[in-house]
Amino acid sequence: MTDGPRQRGSAAPSTSEDAAADTGNAAGQSSVALKKEIGLVSACGIIVGNIIGSGIFVSPKGVLENASSVGLALIVWIVTGVITAIGALCYAELGVTIPKSGGDYSYVKDIFGGLAGFLRLWIAVLVIYPTNQAVIALTFSNYVLQPLFPTCFPPENGLRILAAICLLLLTWVNCASVRWATRVQDVFTAGKLLALILIIIMGIVQICKGEYYWLEPANAFEPFQDYDIGLIALAFLQGSFAYGGWNFLNYVTEELVDPYVNLPRAIFISIPLVTFVYVFANIAYVTAMSPQELLASNAVAVTFGEKLLGVMSWIMPISVALSTFGGVNGSLFTSSRLFFGCT
Repeated sequence: MTDGPRQRGSAAPSTSEDAAADTGNAAGQSSVALKKEIGLVSACGIIVGNIIGSGIFVSPKGVLENASSVGLALIVWIVTGVITAIGALCYAELGVTIPKSGGDYSYVKDIFGGLAGFLRLWIAVLVIYPTNQAVIALTFSNYVLQPLFPTCFPPENGLRILAAICLLLLTWVNCASVRWATRVQDVFTAGKLLALILIIIMGIVQICKGEYYWLEPANAFEPFQDYDIGLIALAFLQGSFAYGGWNFLNYVTEELVDPYVNLPRAIFISIPLVTFVYVFANIAYVTAMSPQELLASNAVAVTFGEKLLGVMSWIMPISVALSTFGGVNGSLFTSSRLFFGCT
């Protein structure tokens, strides 16, 4: 049956001609869009992978130094996790209200106008993301080369070349395939979580051996310097640095499968998981090191490994390297959507 009578003398277009016409019309009427390829597991990997970078391996020193006691430092880690969760949920509301790729740029542009969005975009492209990715890549190369130079600092040229290779390799992966990039993120997120779980397990073993002096309430809140409200505020700032990256999933909202469900669900899963890991990793640190030993270390996880792992202590610098490698990938993957959002 036909939809209606055709005009006499006109030929009916063929099926292939109909398809070609429909394709042409669709191409003219629709804009470029990103495929929805990111599921819940990859969404959690993006959040966890971007939050857990080098921060948890180096920030405990700054938090403890400014908190002035072990007990208050642990409270700082818990409270900053709660604050991060609240901020992430507010950001999720923005993400489902304005379901566009680009995160900050899209929100600033839609709410405050084109000029504000333009300025936010160019600050990001010229300053924020290049410097952030360069620092993380240099941290990666430093920890990769550290086992090869145990008694001295790695050569500067070697650090820079390896950092450049890291950035170029991950840029190529992200250009080649979204699926490859998310797989890299999933694998390295799992790797860094396993490293932190290893630290937590060793901490539990230490507690079973009776090494929990600094966790007893009478000792945990014993200050090694006078409490100062300004320093405590700085401790919260140090803790917040380690939780940085919680907003990156909003940069890829357009690529999420069912973002109205998976965006808040990924936050509900990821932020409590990261908070749990951070708090218990810090508990593990103080089972093996006194506050004075922890403050004397520039790489807490490496010192922790040297004290408890013996000949296997090389696991810690490699774990930090894997963590930062995943951090570079996550930063490249999400920040590129910021620039896509301006097209």
